[in-house]
Amino acid sequence: MYLVTVSGNLLIVLAILSDPHLHTPMYFFLSNLSMVDICFTSTTIPKMLENIQTQSRAISYAGCISQMFFFIFFAALDNFLLAVMAYDRFVAICHPLHYTVIMNSHLCVQLVLLCWVTVVSLFYGTALGVYLSSAATQNSHSTAAASVMYTVVTPMLNPFIYSLRNNDIQKAVKAHLRGIFQWPFFSHSHNSGL
Repeated sequence: MYLVTVSGNLLIVLAILSDPHLHTPMYFFLSNLSMVDICFTSTTIPKMLENIQTQSRAISYAGCISQMFFFIFFAALDNFLLAVMAYDRFVAICHPLHYTVIMNSHLCVQLVLLCWVTVVSLFYGTALGVYLSSAATQNSHSTAAASVMYTVVTPMLNPFIYSLRNNDIQKAVKAHLRGIFQWPFFSHSHNSGL
């Protein structure tokens, strides 16, 4: 699931960057959301996979605090980007004739930067307090199941929900994959019968 999450989101980012037709506000926000989803899942899942493999739940104090910081940071950033994407769709639907004037590249960059400023100033302290206070009172099995759903399943489904159902993204992904498989390495391997 982790590999599907990372590869799916990375494919979306690369497809958007490689296709000039997708350099619009909506796809700019989608590529940022995909990058944040990669970072979000990468804060906890590798350690979880290591714990499963080694049958050990040990983590250093510094590692735990770092993991919590980045988990909360990217979760909040994800939420803010979804709000910005909702605003982008609101402008596109309610003010279609003024869309390109309102959602110019300068405003798009400002909105993403505002999300980053993120997140740090508004949510880090309160989210940390809520997370620490509720961790002691909940059932560990139900908490673990909920955490897996939130940290693994949702980011894995985001590329399919937000991007891969979109015709423009599908065309860009197909073109990008065709470009990858036409690389000299792949064509040489294919021609030599490997």
